[in-house]
Amino acid sequence: MRELFKIILIQVLTLEARMILWKYDPKVIAVTGSMGKTTTKDAIFAALHGHVSIRKSEKSYNSEIGVPLAIIGCESAWGNVVGWLRNIAHGLRLLILKEEYPGWLVVEVGADRPGDIRRIAVWLHPDVAVITAIPAVPPHVEFFTSTDHIAREKRSLINHMKHEGLPAPGSSRQAGRVIVNGDDERTLAIQRDYRGISHTFGFGEHNELKASHDEITYEGGHPVGVQYRINVDGASIPVFMRGALGKPRIYAGLAALAVAKVVGLDLISAASSLAAWDPPPGRMRILPGKHGSIILDDTYNSSPDAVVAALETLKSVAHAKKRIAVLGDMLELGRFSTEAHRRIGELVPKYAGELITIGFRAKMMASSAMEKKMKGEKIQSYDQGECEKVGTELAARLKPGYIVLVKGSQAMRTERVVKELLADSLQPSEVLVRQDAEWMKDQ
Repeated sequence: MRELFKIILIQVLTLEARMILWKYDPKVIAVTGSMGKTTTKDAIFAALHGHVSIRKSEKSYNSEIGVPLAIIGCESAWGNVVGWLRNIAHGLRLLILKEEYPGWLVVEVGADRPGDIRRIAVWLHPDVAVITAIPAVPPHVEFFTSTDHIAREKRSLINHMKHEGLPAPGSSRQAGRVIVNGDDERTLAIQRDYRGISHTFGFGEHNELKASHDEITYEGGHPVGVQYRINVDGASIPVFMRGALGKPRIYAGLAALAVAKVVGLDLISAASSLAAWDPPPGRMRILPGKHGSIILDDTYNSSPDAVVAALETLKSVAHAKKRIAVLGDMLELGRFSTEAHRRIGELVPKYAGELITIGFRAKMMASSAMEKKMKGEKIQSYDQGECEKVGTELAARLKPGYIVLVKGSQAMRTERVVKELLADSLQPSEVLVRQDAEWMKDQ
């Protein structure tokens, strides 16, 4: 019965969303990729908000239900039937009455299984499509035949771009715009196949929007964010982004400014808007920990490339007296799982002085780290479900200057580790991921 209700709900919400798009005709920016979708979507919203009328999809809602909800302007009602009926009623009100509606929408479009993006793209028809990155071993690869299969799934968004799109530079014609990470070979391949107008961003010299001079910003010896310069059209614009670290965050900022450029905004003004943006929870967020420690909270999800990026960031933070990596299982990797976990373990000694693993897969990281001469007393392994224990035991020995990276796949619930490590002045419900009532039931 519940499955039947879900099927009917998806059909009704999708129909309402399609009719709302037809009635109000907003410009649609769709973000896809296998890393950094939510951060990029939020960065785009931050850069454009205050300059254009815009709405974003909430949190990581990127499914057949999440995208229609963003268009209708409602949040998930989870298991509340009355709440879903209210959402449907809100959609009907938008269709029946002439309500105020944003001129722009930025939505996240994800794929857990083959066909997920195509089913949305066939009716969404975005004006602008942003593709973040498709690493060699992306999340959810277990459910696809190969990484190239995932890339084809992402490409299906491009195949259904709106033909008229946005005004083309130096021309009266209009066209859909594709914006891709120019440092990623798979997104570049998608760009080359696209016959319309496209743009690239990244650190490489070949990119239209190129980042340079990136570094961590400190206040009182503590990291507070990242700063870099964006080089475009002969100008070099300084950008500061507070609250989180890592190159993935810089990529999100670059994507946001690429969208701002396409929209026709002043990039200096858009960059200033990014400086006021609070990063989403669980995405390499800097949080004060107990006893003067610093927590790098990257607990939203995990995959091999994302873990490597997080470890590189951990190593790059200056003034650290000890660097501790708390790593949970990387799930849904299929046949790549064993090799991926062992490879991460081999890298850990290069970036961290201590390793704590959670889950039976992550134990392979521990064994590989020892093979790379990391001392046994610097490694601890815990079972899945022991996140609170990890947190309380680690919190008891934190000191000023300790920096702790915490990362794991969503189902590992490693945010529970961070909860135990947080400084007493912080409320977990305000800074951590997965603090909704439905998630908290699973305690």
